[in-house]
This record gives sequence, structure tokens and C-alpha cells, in this order.
Amino acid sequence: MASEAPPRWDRKMQQRLARGEAAALGELYDRFASLVHGLAHRVLDDEDAADRITREVFGYIWEHPDAYDPKQGPLRSWVASITHRQAVQRLRQTESELMRLRGGDGAAERIEAKVREASMAARADYIRSSMPASLRAALDLAYFKHLDYRQTAADLGVTEDEARRRLRLGLQLLSTAHRDVEAPRPGQGSPR
Repeated sequence: MASEAPPRWDRKMQQRLARGEAAALGELYDRFASLVHGLAHRVLDDEDAADRITREVFGYIWEHPDAYDPKQGPLRSWVASITHRQAVQRLRQTESELMRLRGGDGAAERIEAKVREASMAARADYIRSSMPASLRAALDLAYFKHLDYRQTAADLGVTEDEARRRLRLGLQLLSTAHRDVEAPRPGQGSPR
């Protein structure tokens, strides 16, 4: 889904990176390092591996700034997709090595199941962190504090209808987390 007018910051950042401005990479790191590390950690469940993925992602961005096309979507989404791709690749490598050492039938299926589960969780985290603050606040109250829509409305200072609308929209957005990571049907290859 390409946007017609990419945000100005995204365009300027891509141009600065293409010119080789080290300060631009620092700004990009400051803005997205927690996103990259969080997504990598969510997929890999390993602090050291998430640190390595974070370094690799920003290294890739520094070496390939022209790989980002602002017309294709936000820079944040591009950075997240690079992170997800590298983390999943690392997870597959790690799990393959473990399965090979343990030996066992069905190793490929178990690896892909673990990749799908981690991918869905990482995508849900990304969707939640990217949604507007009003939706995120409503979901946080309902999920983490176990409040119903009436209590959520009172805490947020909005009408009950507005609280229901925010919760419904937030849940609809989260429900898309499985969209790109569904299990392959028989006869199909693994998702890539």
C-alpha cells in the first residue's frame, strides 16, 4: 500500500543517508533503535541476538540507503520489515542448528511453527506501538488493567460509545497481526 505523499522527515532522512551523513544515521538510530531491538527480541527471545540484529539492521541501512523508497510507505515500516526479515532468518538458522543437533523428525515444521508464532507476536507488538495513542491507551486499560469499556471510558474521560469504538478499532488492527504469517496450506511452500 503505497502512500501518495511520504512524510517529509522520511524523505529528508533517506536523502541524508544517501549522501552518507553520519549524523542522519545517529538520528535514525535514536528514533528507531528501541523498535528494532524490541522486534528482534520478540522474535528471537534473546537479548544478545537482538543486540546483534539491531547492529546489523542499522549497518544495512547505512550501506543501502537507496533500498528505501519513500513512495512505498513510512521509513518506520521499512526499518521494521528489515528487522523482521533478519530476525526470522536468524531464528530459522538457530532453530535448524538446534534441531540438527537434537535430531528429530518434523524439525522443519516445528521451526516454521516457531517462526510463525514469533512473527505474529512481533507484528502485533509493531501494530500496537504504531497505532494512535488514543487507541493504544484504550487497549492498554482493557488488556493490562482488565477494565471493561465503561471503566475505560471513565479513565480516559470519553463517552462509553467512544471507548467501545476505540477498543473495537484497536482490536481490528491487532487482528491483522496474523495476516502475513498464516501457516501454509498442504501443497504450498513455507511463507517467506
